[in-house]
Amino acid sequence: MELDYIEDIDGHEQNIVRLYNFNKAEAILFRDLLKATVIDKKQKLDLATVAFITPRNCNLIFGLFKTDEGILTKDNETFFCILTLDGFKKMIKLIEPFCKKESKGYQYLYEIDNPIDLLFCPSASFDEA
Repeated sequence: MELDYIEDIDGHEQNIVRLYNFNKAEAILFRDLLKATVIDKKQKLDLATVAFITPRNCNLIFGLFKTDEGILTKDNETFFCILTLDGFKKMIKLIEPFCKKESKGYQYLYEIDNPIDLLFCPSASFDEA
């Protein structure tokens, strides 16, 4: 599983942080880690510390907040995905189909009016960025 940031992906100032290039087994590992760390233990999850994730040009930290804010950054290198507990539970449900079978589809992991989206995309490679 790899992690990167793509600025202005569509020419309309739409930016994405992308988790990509993974298989079903890594989707399961990610889902279980997100659930255990953020939902169950209520702790931050820093993807730079996760052995099976390779950061390309950024880092992503998940954390609980009182409102669903989505991804925020000050420097376009360290990103914070801050959601409510319900927001993270919805994210787990959106990841679930990738844990059941290999997929070439993709999924945005929240629906918040925010300039940075979080894309979960198993089939993308670094060359496609």
